[in-house]
Amino acid sequence: MKRPAPLHSWELSPKEAAALQRRLAARVRIERPSGPIRFVAGLDAAFSRDGRRCLAAAVVWDCELRRPVEEEVAEVPLKFPYIPGLLSFREAPALLAALDKLRRAPDALMCDGQGVAHPRRFGIASHMGVFCDLPSVGCAKSRLTGAHEEPGLRRGSWTPLVDGGEQIGLVLRTRDRVRPLYVSVGHKMDLETARELTLRCGAGFRLPEPTRLADRLVAEAKKKLGK
Repeated sequence: MKRPAPLHSWELSPKEAAALQRRLAARVRIERPSGPIRFVAGLDAAFSRDGRRCLAAAVVWDCELRRPVEEEVAEVPLKFPYIPGLLSFREAPALLAALDKLRRAPDALMCDGQGVAHPRRFGIASHMGVFCDLPSVGCAKSRLTGAHEEPGLRRGSWTPLVDGGEQIGLVLRTRDRVRPLYVSVGHKMDLETARELTLRCGAGFRLPEPTRLADRLVAEAKKKLGK
C-alpha cells in the first residue's frame, strides 16, 4: 500500500522519542471516520529470541465477508530499547514494512496496543494512524494508564477508562465472562466507532479477528526464524 512521506526519523533517543510523542499527539483527530470501513488491517509484532530483530504481521480482514483477504510479514533490525510508553519506536518500523507489502490499501488499522489511552496520549495505534494518515483503533490486552470500573460480564458491556478526569478509552467485554480489552481511539476515529468496529470484528474470541490473526501469524514467523 502507498502511504504518505515519513513524518520523522526513527533514529531518536528515548528523550527525543517522548518529546516527539507529545508533539505528534496534537495531530490526532478524534472524529467519526468519513467513509465506510470494510477492510481492517490488524497489526501485531514480536521480537526474535536474540533481541536483534522485530517481526511484524499485517492481516487484512474483510468485515463483510468475515475472513482474511491478505497477510504479510516483515522483519527489520531492532534499534530502540524497551521503555514503557515508547513501544511504537520498537515496533512501528517493522509494522510499516509489513503494511508496505500489502497490495490492498486498508480502510482502517487495528493495533494490539494503545491509542490515546497513553500517558502522552500517543500510543502505537495513534502513531501508526498519524504516520499512515488512516483511521486507527487501539485494542490492548492490558491497561497502560487510567482507572475504570469493571464492565458487566456479557459481551458488549463496557465502562469508561478515565485519566485525570478525561475519558481516554473504554474497557470492553468482547466475550462473555472473559477479561475485557482496553479500546481507544488511534486517529481519525471516534470512540463509539472504535467500540462498534472492535465488536464487529469479533468471531467468538477475546481478541478481534484482525489482531488475533496478526498475533498468530507473527508467532508462526518467529517460530520459523528460530533465533
